[in-house]
Amino acid sequence: MVAYRAGAPILVPQFLADVRRVATALGPCGYVLNACRDRYHFSVGFAASLLSRIVSLLPSTHTPEVVRQLAAFAPGAVCLTDEDNCSIALPLIRYPREAAPLASDAVDPAALTVPQIDAGQLAAYVFTSGSTGTPVPHRKTWGPLVECVREEANRLGLSARGRCAILATVPPQHMYGFESSVLIALCNAHALCAERPFYPADIAAVLEALPRPRILISTPVHLRALLAAGVALPQTDLVVSATAPLEPQLAADTEQRFNTQLLEIYGSTETGQIATRRTTDGAEWSLWPGVTLSLRDGTTWAQGGHIEQPTRMYDLLETVGAGRFRLHGRVTDLVNIAGKRTSLAYLNHQLNCIPGVEDGAFFHVEDSPASHTGVTRLAACVVAPQLDAARLLEALRQRIDAVFLPRPLLFVARLPRNSTGKLPQEALRSLAAPQGTSASAP
Repeated sequence: MVAYRAGAPILVPQFLADVRRVATALGPCGYVLNACRDRYHFSVGFAASLLSRIVSLLPSTHTPEVVRQLAAFAPGAVCLTDEDNCSIALPLIRYPREAAPLASDAVDPAALTVPQIDAGQLAAYVFTSGSTGTPVPHRKTWGPLVECVREEANRLGLSARGRCAILATVPPQHMYGFESSVLIALCNAHALCAERPFYPADIAAVLEALPRPRILISTPVHLRALLAAGVALPQTDLVVSATAPLEPQLAADTEQRFNTQLLEIYGSTETGQIATRRTTDGAEWSLWPGVTLSLRDGTTWAQGGHIEQPTRMYDLLETVGAGRFRLHGRVTDLVNIAGKRTSLAYLNHQLNCIPGVEDGAFFHVEDSPASHTGVTRLAACVVAPQLDAARLLEALRQRIDAVFLPRPLLFVARLPRNSTGKLPQEALRSLAAPQGTSASAP
């Protein structure tokens, strides 16, 4: 079994037939933007690209500007899509609507042979946004990708569980989803789930349809919404979370509601995943074998193991022993106002602990150029339909120093989170721009 759709298994012969047909459809192009939403379709497209030595392009978004920049980076790139109304401005190759036919008689043994991929083959470019918003490419060769997800399977204890069914709420184009819902299945003989359910009831229903052992790959934002919905949750053999540190109470609640164990993964687009922890056991992370951290001019660098070159980390990491560290937030999260210091992570925690707050986040807002002060102040967006500005600010005063109170405080119907639950700072700042201040609190 390679995958499940609606609880029904998809077997190896079907997968290989689909891969061969999509490889033919891709033709001789050098690059492909794999935009398939269906996780099985994405996996077939990625395997077909490997087979044809076509490099997959995996940006975090598909906005027109990002696509334009990708086209300049990778001339001749095409887009593989399974959507009827795809608006991506690249030559489109449609994923076949029907599964590739299988011979009714004895299958050709050669057709069942799993292709061998050179460990040194360039498999993909994954992209970070960069400080200017221009996508920054990072090479991913096949051997290190396989090495990474085999260690992930070991850390998650998958081999001891038997053949697992893996459901994810994150997209396969994101580095976390790519590794933990696609590669981990293909490289370790587990089965991925084609669906990517969004609503809590749908997540519970798709999980229930999967055989055990079953695993949920998710994020703090998705887990918080899932638990808050109050739907019945099926027993799940493991829950995995990444993209942001998980609050210990949320981790404990998740373990209790799913009757399971929760493990967190730490990594980055540049490095891939490099560490795990069980959040309810403590704050320390355990590094992948061979991966080390070093300090250079006040900045932490990761190297070794599957990491293809020494890579700067943009988090504050404190080594606490051989192969172990603590995470203290993003470097850009640090806040210093009037000589007082805190972090956005701490402020966000305090904001979201206030009863009535459904979601909320602090962010930096720079003064207008006309002010010439260069001072960075704090604003916050909050989803709190039962609270007003006065009550919320008073609750914040009980929890944080007054110098860190947000100005403005914006009440919104929802935060502009992306598909992995992250909050791009540019999206938050746009809400605080002059045209968006009508909802601000005094």
